[in-house]
Amino acid sequence: MTTCFHRDSPDLRPPSASEAVYREDCTQCFDSIDDESGLNVCLYCFNGGCSGSRDHARLHYERFGHPLALNIRRTRKQVQREEPPHKISKLAINAETDEDRYYTRTRVMCYACGQDDVDKSNSKLQLVIDGVMNAITYSKKEEIKAWEQEFVPCEHTLGLVQQKNKNVESQDLSQCSMCDLQQNLWLCLECGNLGCGRSQFGGTGGNSHGLAHFDATFHPVAVKLGSITADGSADIYCYKCNEERTDPDLATHLAHWGINLSNREKTEKSLMEMQVEQNLKWDFTMTTGDGHGLHPVFGEGLTGLSNLGNSCYLSSVVQCLFDLPEFRLRYYHPGDQPPFSEAPASDFETQLRKLADGTLSGRYSRPDDKIVTSPEPPEVTHQRGLAPSMFKHLIGRDHAEFSTMRQQDAFEFLLHVFKHVTMSKHPVGMANPIESFRFSMEQRLKCLNCRKVRYRLDEQDNISIPVPVRRLASQDDISSSAFEPVTLGECLDVFTAEEAVDLRCPSCDRQEKFSKRSAFRTMPAQLVINARRFELINWVPTKLDIPVEVHDEPIDLSRYLSAGPDENEEMLPNDKASGSNFEADADILNQLLGIGFPQVRCEKALYSTGNSDAEAAMNWLLSHMDDPDIDEPMVHKPTAGSGASNADADLTQVRQLNEMGIDDSRAKRALAATGGDISRAIDWVFSHPEDVGEGVQEQESTEALGASTTTPGSDARPAVYQLRSIICHKGSSVHAGHYVAFVRKKLPGKSEPSWVMFNDEKVVEVDDIQEVKRFAYLYFFSRV
Repeated sequence: MTTCFHRDSPDLRPPSASEAVYREDCTQCFDSIDDESGLNVCLYCFNGGCSGSRDHARLHYERFGHPLALNIRRTRKQVQREEPPHKISKLAINAETDEDRYYTRTRVMCYACGQDDVDKSNSKLQLVIDGVMNAITYSKKEEIKAWEQEFVPCEHTLGLVQQKNKNVESQDLSQCSMCDLQQNLWLCLECGNLGCGRSQFGGTGGNSHGLAHFDATFHPVAVKLGSITADGSADIYCYKCNEERTDPDLATHLAHWGINLSNREKTEKSLMEMQVEQNLKWDFTMTTGDGHGLHPVFGEGLTGLSNLGNSCYLSSVVQCLFDLPEFRLRYYHPGDQPPFSEAPASDFETQLRKLADGTLSGRYSRPDDKIVTSPEPPEVTHQRGLAPSMFKHLIGRDHAEFSTMRQQDAFEFLLHVFKHVTMSKHPVGMANPIESFRFSMEQRLKCLNCRKVRYRLDEQDNISIPVPVRRLASQDDISSSAFEPVTLGECLDVFTAEEAVDLRCPSCDRQEKFSKRSAFRTMPAQLVINARRFELINWVPTKLDIPVEVHDEPIDLSRYLSAGPDENEEMLPNDKASGSNFEADADILNQLLGIGFPQVRCEKALYSTGNSDAEAAMNWLLSHMDDPDIDEPMVHKPTAGSGASNADADLTQVRQLNEMGIDDSRAKRALAATGGDISRAIDWVFSHPEDVGEGVQEQESTEALGASTTTPGSDARPAVYQLRSIICHKGSSVHAGHYVAFVRKKLPGKSEPSWVMFNDEKVVEVDDIQEVKRFAYLYFFSRV
């Protein structure tokens, strides 16, 4: 065998603890170490590349000249199934290792020398190989975070001052001090009061008397008695932070009330355990009426995504988006090479193409080949599912919530994806797929005194509609779960109905009553609707199971299209200086800020109500929460002499926006409009796609202004839509529970489309989703 001299390269070194090692799946497709050809891990930068037919590992060598790669191939060992099946009882990382589950074979390849089994006896080379094999992989880090959610102490737990100590008698620890509940009990660590928790957290019900105690006393820190263990772990909640926290001195704080930590025994599930269990329970519904498992389906467009730990919201959104033709055309290019990137795992374009190829090609849609020894074979064999860990990390890395492993709101995540796709760079000839969702919403204001009107057009890519609440039981019984069904048309009627609001009329120059109405000026190719079924119960936003009737047949939404202004209507004059000379009353402003409203909204409310009083401003705020521009600053352009200009924008901030595909002119304009706040600047760019900065070349300005005059969507009639997919949620809160997607698919051998359920990695055909559809959270309609 010819000796490979590259194995002595001075550039070879083991990976550091902070470096990502991609040794499980390819960074540019979902081929993995479980495939027959294995995975090639670059021994210079630790990129993972497939070595099969697409051979992205060789492409990596051709682009970057890194000759040595470690080929890793693993096969599953036979697994003895327990009887009964093992059920998760606590959140913990099992000590089981890859060696317990797999046989693993490695060999070193050199692309430059053409060798596929380089001698590994070189001590330096072996050190690098050991470093690669022993490093915590990228996906393993995500898995650990999925099962072990880390909480931190806060100033209220660290600075807790307890009242005069007393021994709490055992009978005082058995029942809520304000009702007869004997479970889900929370002990105030400051005064020793015992109150029941909130119902969606307790698992066995709750009347929120722990929260009521905080409202009355402002004692922030409480511990769930049933969660306390002898080793000092417990559920600690801070009502001031409205977050779960830790208490480093829990043993001392409990001893203050005569509670010996060493004698405690955990009797109730923790908050995180209940959330995980709730997610797992959805599996029990995957049966037909006679109790048999639903029929799994395989093929193109039928690939499931494995749950990374509370990632079902992401999987559901991905399945609905990549079913759309606009996303297929934009990101699914099976015959093309992946885009050039020095870090494919961190490149947004690469990861979206990888996701499109994985979910649409059908290459990974096959029954799991796990070797199992059990008395009875499983009735249904599902897919293993693809792990979208790289995409999840990338899409969530700039977001405080989506970067965690906690459950999130699928609708909020959908809008987050819309923003990132819109701001990403799109190659020439490839359209931004979010444009298919965009349309123009008309807001009409009419002063009821002078009868003058004002029209405003807002570009949107979704609508969130209220679902009317009509209880079948007594109206006084807010806990009733029986509701009268409503139709989608009724929801849209409420959404577009006229309402009375108080505003300052620029024509009358005084506070007047206005009628406000919303309507579609244009409608999109793809319409996404969020059905809001929430109500404040016991100070907690609680989901209401209100049935909404939505049919599979096409529906005509033409009646919600507006014809625009009437030629006989008289227009209201523009506001003077758009509020640029307005100064908010400092005392009223501080009152509103103390309640928790953002400053921009408070200033708008005071301007619109003429600085009259806090109550009028608060009423204005509550009635304008859904305005598209509610968080935009009142002054969009700097006034003369203010010293603020595009040129004053911090160059570092401009470069940050440049990295997200935003040019200098728009970056500076966004920063000037938002006071240099990066997060708000990003949102500003997203909400002002037509806005161009000053100083650009005349030709560019003309072209951009020409583009801005084109209203997105279409005003053609009839506006007929058909339901294409839905996202359903199980649980009392969108931040807990479980999400699944139902998508209409053309299955082999069937003349009509069928409904397919995507429950993480499980992909099954469903005969009838009429009942499920009535309680969907998101609806995706396509124009026909």
